[in-house]
Parts: sequence; C-alpha cells; structure tokens
Amino acid sequence: MKLGIIGGTNLSNTLGKKYIEAGLNVVFGVRNDFDTQSIEWKQLNRFYDRICPYESAIIQSEIILICCENENLKQVCEALKSVDLEDKIIIDCTNGTSSTTSNSNTDLIKKSTPNNLIFKAFNNLGLDYPKSDILGIIKETYYCGDDEITKLRVKRLIELIGFKAIDAGQIHNAYLLEAFYHLSKEITWQNREKSNYHFKLISV
Repeated sequence: MKLGIIGGTNLSNTLGKKYIEAGLNVVFGVRNDFDTQSIEWKQLNRFYDRICPYESAIIQSEIILICCENENLKQVCEALKSVDLEDKIIIDCTNGTSSTTSNSNTDLIKKSTPNNLIFKAFNNLGLDYPKSDILGIIKETYYCGDDEITKLRVKRLIELIGFKAIDAGQIHNAYLLEAFYHLSKEITWQNREKSNYHFKLISV
C-alpha cells in the first residue's frame, strides 16, 4: 500500500515521517513552486524520490491524506478532478477558515471527488503540528466517514502511528471536527499565552 500525503506543511512532513518509520511506502505531493531544499524536506527526500507534484502523488497512492494550506486547496481539488480516483480513499486533515458548515474544507473536497470514499481525520492536530504540541501530549484524533468497512482501515491507519482513533460518526460531522479545532484556537488566542490549548476526551 502506498500512502500519498498532499501539501508541504509541518503536518505533512511529520505524519509522513511517522508512517515511513512504521514501514509504509509514502509519497508527498507538493505545489510546483514548493521549496524542496529546506532542511526538513531535503532530509526526507534524501534516499528516495518521494516528493512530486500533486497529480503524481495522487495517481501513485491508494490512500491520500490532504494536509495542504487553505490557499492551495483549490489547486489540490483541481488535481483530484484531473486523475482517476477509482478505489482511492481520501482523508481530509485540514480545517476551513471558519467553523461554519458552508466553509467546511471537506465539502469542497467532496465536490471534487463525488464518487470516492471521503473521511476526516488528524485535523485536530493543525497544519503546524508538532509545533502546536511541543510537549507531545496529543495522543488522539477524531475521524468520521460513511463506509463502515473502509472506516476500519482508516482507524487502523491512525493507530499505526500511535494515536487513539475516536469515531465521530458519519462524514456530515466533518464540520463539527473543524469547529472543534477552531474552538481550541479561539481559547488559545483569548488567553494570549504562548501555550496552545487542546481538548481531551474522557469517559465518566
């Protein structure tokens, strides 16, 4: 199985390293003007030609994690439209610019891939992860999607790199996961501290 991670973000780099260490074959899709010579990306690409354009990474991969910046999402969606997506699983790891249903990034991706299995996961980490969690305290992520059988694969994929996978229902709940992220950022901003705030799910 080959995993494609789309976007030149800290989240892309970090998740990619974790999956490579776990033994998966990983390829990264980045925009054409992306600087692959920065230290963290140059090291990642040192032994294998893992970094390529969006379309190439999508074509090569069975499971696709979208971890791009919002300003590049439109270009990523165009790349998704331009290739054959049959039997590919797409996981949206991003957050829209606000926590309203009309601005859910997942809805934009679904419009570009109407016949594909779309899931949401890892968005609670944020694109700057692990800078948002320098102490390494985030041990869980929430995921949602409609196909129960494929959902088990997504769960195992999450758990493979050490996160607890928390089922948040069907894909129409994706906007709730984005709202969850925006709330954590709002609390961080209101407290005007260098620390980041995160949520922990507990059962009582």
